[in-house]
Amino acid sequence: MEMNKFIENFADQFDDIDVDTLTPDTAFRGLDGWSSLVALMVITMIDEEYEVTITGDEMKKQNTIGELYNLVVSKL
Repeated sequence: MEMNKFIENFADQFDDIDVDTLTPDTAFRGLDGWSSLVALMVITMIDEEYEVTITGDEMKKQNTIGELYNLVVSKL
């Protein structure tokens, strides 16, 4: 699994975000458009793209895209 592809998939969950503005250090909860609905869409994307199940509680413990990526990698 590649970080850049993960960031692209993450960005696809937003209506209006430039993937080039995102890095592994991006604190995703501060992004314009972040909501509980987007959080559910990210969880669903992770399940569909990577066949990894993460819970809402696990999602809440992650602060950056890189931390979320590392969580997914740890479950592969």
